[in-house]
Amino acid sequence: MRTQLLALLCCFLTAASSLAAAPIPVKVVVIALFEPGADTGDNPGEYQYWVEREHLNHIYPFPQGFHDLRMNDQGVMGVLAGVGTARAAASMMALGLDPRFDFSKTYWLIAGIAGADPEDASLGSAAWAEWVVDGDLAYEIDGREIPPEWTTGYVPLNKTVPYEQPRAGENASVFHLNPQLREWAYQQTKAVKLDDSPQLAAARAGFAGTNARRPPFVLKGDTLSASTFWHGKLLDQWAKSWVRYQTDGQGNFVTSAMEDTGILQSLTFLHHAGRVDLDRAMVLRTVSNFDQPPIGLSAAESLKANAAHRYSAYMPALEAAYRVGNVVVSEIVTNWDRYQDHIPGR
Repeated sequence: MRTQLLALLCCFLTAASSLAAAPIPVKVVVIALFEPGADTGDNPGEYQYWVEREHLNHIYPFPQGFHDLRMNDQGVMGVLAGVGTARAAASMMALGLDPRFDFSKTYWLIAGIAGADPEDASLGSAAWAEWVVDGDLAYEIDGREIPPEWTTGYVPLNKTVPYEQPRAGENASVFHLNPQLREWAYQQTKAVKLDDSPQLAAARAGFAGTNARRPPFVLKGDTLSASTFWHGKLLDQWAKSWVRYQTDGQGNFVTSAMEDTGILQSLTFLHHAGRVDLDRAMVLRTVSNFDQPPIGLSAAESLKANAAHRYSAYMPALEAAYRVGNVVVSEIVTNWDRYQDHIPGR
């Protein structure tokens, strides 16, 4: 009898231990990149609105990444991945391998601010990307030494002139997100009302073009990701040509960001390892500034004016990232029975 009781007790203890060790299922991970102060209660960065408004009150120590993790009771996790490709990639790889969490059915949302091409978007607007192109992997010669027939000093790796064909695809410089999921996210959010103001109208009035002068709106547009913060009309022309080249003419450059290729590279490797589903990744970038100067300013003067996050649409872009992104997050979480096994748009 005593032996049977001991055996039964061992079974209970084993079951309890297994239950305690079961990884936490995560429905959505929202990825922000910078926060200038505390997570709550001060001047916000990309993370703060998500922490405060989504009640991400459960804190998980994360010394192997950039910043501690946060979750709410509905299965939404917030991650502050860090500025730049290297920090963001390292943080996301560490997260994806963390045994405390189950990411097998998780949706991933990069929600951050960006520069934008004034031909396509206006200040405070929000763009859903299908293509994310790396702007760092290249050869480069100084612009003062380029041949007169070249339009840029950037040359694709393993090529000898800019935009040389056929394009080499072995350097993982392009990430193609699930187009059906991108379209679904856009349809869910295209009518979201974004903040406008006389100050924002005055800021965009310095730029030519119909889209540049529109009130903020939700659109579809692709991202160039580079750790160098570049600025100016000539580099905007390079960005448009680079995205067209790297996507075989399918992508349209709209937003300039830093971290997205690092995050997507980590998610790609984690997908190969069976830890995540890359088809559930989304990129939302909102326009805090244009990628070139207004009429009457030089590129250097405009860059100086934008230093230290003094962007003309900084606060509206933060608000837009939460307001638009939260529509998608809430839809997924509220209807988890529908979306956990079926990716929307398919």
